[in-house]
This record gives sequence, C-alpha cells and structure tokens, in this order.
Amino acid sequence: QVQLVESGGGLVQAGGSLRLSCAASGRTFTSYAMGWFRQAAGKECEFVAAISWSGGNTYYADSVKGRFTISRDNAKNTVYLQMNTLKPEDTAVYYCAAANTIVIVTTYTKFHYWGQGTQVTVSS
Repeated sequence: QVQLVESGGGLVQAGGSLRLSCAASGRTFTSYAMGWFRQAAGKECEFVAAISWSGGNTYYADSVKGRFTISRDNAKNTVYLQMNTLKPEDTAVYYCAAANTIVIVTTYTKFHYWGQGTQVTVSS
C-alpha cells in the first residue's frame, strides 16, 4: 500500500508558476513509476506527466510540454510538478498517482494508487 499526499496548489495569475509536491509513504518509493493527472470541472481526468522509477525517463502531454517539468527525489519519497507559464486552461484538480512498475506509464488504468488531489486555479 502506498499513501500519496499532494500539496502546493493554489490561485495564480496567468503566466505565473506553481510547484506541486506529492509525498509518498508506505512501500518502497523506488518500486513505483509516478504520474500527474488533472481533472477540470465537468471534464474527464487527463494525463499530464509521468516519470520512471529512477527519474531517468519522463513523458508529457502535448498541452504542457515545455511548460511543466516532472521530477522526483527518491531520498525524500517525493515527486514534483513544476508548472511555469500557467494558463487559465490549466485550472483543475491535480492528482498524483503511483504505478507498481519501474518503467514509465501514462495510462490512467495502469496506476494503482492516487492522492486526494490539490486545486490549481489560474486566473486570466
């Protein structure tokens, strides 16, 4: 079992930045690939970014490529999402997720554990 707790969300103006954190506890953090998803009001959950167990491989949705950066600190059992040049369309609840695999995964159904989410609101 893995417990995930996100933090770092908030209200920011368009063009601003936020850094989300996801602290993991429970089983060995390095056994898990990690990902970030988001869900805007009235919309389906959307893949944002993913990272392999070592941090050596990352993958991004086209909508955030070049603006967002996913990283992880295995010594701190934490994964991060640095979000720059934020746009109003980035407004959503952001979820951290863990997949019981060392390779990178991007599909919603491949993730086994989820955090409670953190709200990100970008004003225009």
